[in-house]
Amino acid sequence: MAAQSWNPFSCCVRGAAVDGDDHCESRRGNKGSPRSPLKNLSSSGTLSPEELSLTLSGSNLHAFTYAELRAATASFSRANYLGCGGFGPVYKGAVDDKLRPGLAAQPVAVKYLDLECGTQGHQEWLAEVFFLGQLRHKNLVKLIGYCYEDEHRMLVYEFMSGESLEKHLFKSINGSLPWMTRIKIAVGAAKGLAFLHDADPPVIYRDFKASNILLDSDYNTKLSDFGLAQDGPQGDETHVTTRVMGTHGYAAPEYIMTGHLTTKSDVYSFGVVLLELISGLRSVDRARRPREQNLVAWARPYLKCSDRLYKVMDPSLECQYSCKGAEAASLVTYKCLSQNPKSRPTMREVVKALEPVLSMEDFFHVGPFVFTVIVEEDKVVDMKVKVEEKHQNHQDRHRQRYPDSAIHAGIVLRGRDGFTTGYTGAQWRQQRSSSYHQEKGA
Repeated sequence: MAAQSWNPFSCCVRGAAVDGDDHCESRRGNKGSPRSPLKNLSSSGTLSPEELSLTLSGSNLHAFTYAELRAATASFSRANYLGCGGFGPVYKGAVDDKLRPGLAAQPVAVKYLDLECGTQGHQEWLAEVFFLGQLRHKNLVKLIGYCYEDEHRMLVYEFMSGESLEKHLFKSINGSLPWMTRIKIAVGAAKGLAFLHDADPPVIYRDFKASNILLDSDYNTKLSDFGLAQDGPQGDETHVTTRVMGTHGYAAPEYIMTGHLTTKSDVYSFGVVLLELISGLRSVDRARRPREQNLVAWARPYLKCSDRLYKVMDPSLECQYSCKGAEAASLVTYKCLSQNPKSRPTMREVVKALEPVLSMEDFFHVGPFVFTVIVEEDKVVDMKVKVEEKHQNHQDRHRQRYPDSAIHAGIVLRGRDGFTTGYTGAQWRQQRSSSYHQEKGA
């Protein structure tokens, strides 16, 4: 059988990896120097490569040719294929000053637009070039250049070796993300959104979700995929009206209902991701019990009650988190997820509220604990809790009030015959899910 030729547009699963830069300034994007609104570009009709280059003059973006990027990726070889998303395939490549004077030698990620996406794909490509060509911040991906030649549309980013938050949080085989790492990610993402909202005119990200948050090897946060970004309201405008787009489970309710978009729409989406970081659960999961399938609807009532917060906290954290920090982060989440947009904080206020959580280290002294139940002739005859800590966490407070509860992580059952069984936090979460499916299938 003849070997099949390599089709770069086949088998699309999102896997881009890009990085941001270290400069917290926008080019034509701060309050003192307004940037060009995207609508000015859209209203001009079809834009030629020359006109786009003129529009982006001063942005320091490189306009690459198709031949240059083909060579940089070894002819878009299978070996350099990183993955694919709705935009198209992504390849690893390499550039240096031989390609462009002054261009540092570095690995890059090249996103290649699949033209079968139609005109919407081109518009999203154009939006990404436009916004990232004018904006620079350490928590935004850094766009190095683009290709706009005949039918070819490509974006060239700094290469990032890390993965998305989605993969670290929900698909990792290397264990659970530590609490402080989760808060660091949240603060970085909040700073990125705050920067966009403070631009002139403001930028509404519109597709804030775990898969669009990229992480480097030190878990520094970079917001990616600006294809759905929009200019925010200007002057006396209270909102912009757009076609409803985004991802189910993350979009703000008023945006879904009316198409009215504001910066507070991004705040709601941020609250969803922060809740995912706190709980370790996806925003929507049909595999969970019916009342828990929509994470926001199920978890929000618990977020402002410290004595019930243990129901939401990710069991895989094994109680290794700051209780004060968890309460502070949960309160921020609660406010971000308000049904009333005006009741939500600004992203600057979110950053101000979350940054102190990074210094809340009361959980570091928490030691292992064992909850022992002595069973004799199928009857519980004694229960003991051994906790090697001075500070009580949420689960321990609940355990003391309800010693017969079997919902906590780290439960160990011992009989007189020495029989022992138990669950870690991660195993308990898996057990809950599997038991539900068993009940459902019975």
